Parts: sequence; structure tokens; C-alpha cells
Amino acid sequence: MQAVSHPISAGFYWIRDGWKLFRVQPITFLSWGMFLSLVLKAAAVIPPIGPILFVVFLPSINLMTITACKQEASGNRMQLGMWLAPLRVKGVLGRMIRMGVLYFTICLIVGAVSLLPFMDSLSQAVDAAMESKDILPLLSAIRAPLILFASLYAIIASLFWYAPVLSGWYDTSLIQSLFYSWIACWRNKGAFVIYGLLWLGIFFGIDLLAGLMISAGISESIALTLQMPLNIVGVSVLYCSFYPNFVSVFSQSDHPAA
Repeated sequence: MQAVSHPISAGFYWIRDGWKLFRVQPITFLSWGMFLSLVLKAAAVIPPIGPILFVVFLPSINLMTITACKQEASGNRMQLGMWLAPLRVKGVLGRMIRMGVLYFTICLIVGAVSLLPFMDSLSQAVDAAMESKDILPLLSAIRAPLILFASLYAIIASLFWYAPVLSGWYDTSLIQSLFYSWIACWRNKGAFVIYGLLWLGIFFGIDLLAGLMISAGISESIALTLQMPLNIVGVSVLYCSFYPNFVSVFSQSDHPAA
């Protein structure tokens, strides 16, 4: 399976085309975004089983989301029963769950590898923070393991970014899906950097807007209430951008036209 290499500007076009896709059926994807947010909140209050299950089912969620975008891009209106359709294909749900278990296991191992070399310094920083009531030593001590984890997680993310759709749509094996996904991400690493930075800027801008409203005298509760729909729209467009990202990379066409 050949992955197309795009210029760094493709990172912007993926977001732009995700916005266009979102505007076709905004209520559908807003509802999906709100549903996933509620599922994540529900999972967070049932530790550790809830978060583990959520991570395990992430490949399934990814496949459902991109398949819904594909249906919409084809001119079909998404109905409630259509969301589970990709998981009803024989063998797909099992592959998604195995992929999710592997993803969780690798993340757990990488987390341990990132933390264990720094446990002594972290323990000392925690004790110092409790004694002095100053979290600066703790923030300084946790910087190195966070940088190490982020560096290793970038590799994990590239392995699993396209893998659910490759496995669900093209019936590729788990190992093949991970390999093709990593190759595709590596070939488009510049575009992914722009893609990630733009999304960071978008969500930072939403937070900044809420902060400006509070600074202007608007109560914090009202500002956060106004911020919530903006966050949901942002997350919904993020989900929609996964589809043009996948289609542009795993096709022989040029990068999306400006």
C-alpha cells in the first residue's frame, strides 16, 4: 500500500477540508463530539477500568469516526444505526480490540520506561514540594520524564494513526497496518508538525478567549459556559479532519488544492 508524501502545507489543508466536511452535517458531528466527551468523563470517574476500556476502544472509535466522514463525503446522511456498521463487518471488531489492547500495553510500557529512571529525583521533588509548599521543584523534576515520554509517544502515535482504518477498510493484518501507518506518518512528518501546531494554536486560542472574557469582567462560570461549545466545535472539526488526512495520504492524487 503506497502512501503519498505531501508538503508541509498539507497540514493546513487537512484542517480546512475537515471544516468543510463538518459544515455539511454539523449537528451530526457535534453530537458525536459531545457523546465522546461524555464517554470520556464517565470513564474518568471509574478508575482504573474506565480509562483502560476507553483507551482499548480508541481504534474502534477512530474507525467509526472516519467511516462516518466517508459516508458524509459520499453524499450519504449519517443515521444512528450507521455508526456501528464498520464494526459489524466480520473480524473487524476483534482486530480493533486487539489493536487497542496492544496500544494500551505499549503506552503503559513507555510510561514506565519514561518514569523509572527518574523515580528518585521525582520522589525527592515531591517531598520538597510538600515541605516547602512550592511546586516549582516538582515541575522541574518532571520535565525530563515528560520530554522522554512525549518523544517515545510520537513513535507510538505514528504506528497507530492510520492503523485502524487500514485494518478495518482493507483487511490488512495488525503488523501490516502498524507498518504502513508508520511509513505514511514518516513521509508526511512535516505536514503533521504543521497539523499539530495549528490544532494547538486553535485550542490555545479558545482558552485565551475565555481568559480575556474573564479579564473583561465576565464571570468565570459564564466564560466557561461560552467556551464549552467552542471546544466541542473544535473537537468535532478535529475528528472530521482525520478523513481528508487519510484519503490524501493513501491515494495517488496530489495534495488538496488550495
